[in-house]
Amino acid sequence: MVNQRIEKLNKLLSQIEINIPKRDIKNEAVSKSTIGWQLDHSLKVLNAVSEWTENSNPEDYKFKLNFWRIVLLTLGYFPRGKVKAPKHVLPPEEITTEDLEKQLQTARTHIEKLKLLAKNSYFKHFIFGKLNKKQTLRFLEVHTNHHLKIVNDILKK
Repeated sequence: MVNQRIEKLNKLLSQIEINIPKRDIKNEAVSKSTIGWQLDHSLKVLNAVSEWTENSNPEDYKFKLNFWRIVLLTLGYFPRGKVKAPKHVLPPEEITTEDLEKQLQTARTHIEKLKLLAKNSYFKHFIFGKLNKKQTLRFLEVHTNHHLKIVNDILKK
């Protein structure tokens, strides 16, 4: 199951890479932000969550039931425009191709590290609580896919 999630994340990263040249495209009917904003935010989240998980102490993980985690991660869907991104994962005003490519490479490295972590390595999400490795990988998959759907809608014009 973990290897399937890693494979899905790698495919999503490939989709991000394909869309980097389109970073300046915007469609106000879909989003106030550009494709570059969506890609940058997705990569920032993936890298920040991965770092947290890599630095976590698996012995500190304790399962706790969370309604929203169960519903949204099971459905594989995040509603649009309902949650504001934390400041540390907001993109800068100017998003460059070079920065996106650097973040993408970092994300690929993190995904390889996540493979090797203990199953109770975790990430603490501000709504979902503590997510173990399997749940963290699912969160990253759903979150990245959420932003790639927005990218696809922007491109549909």
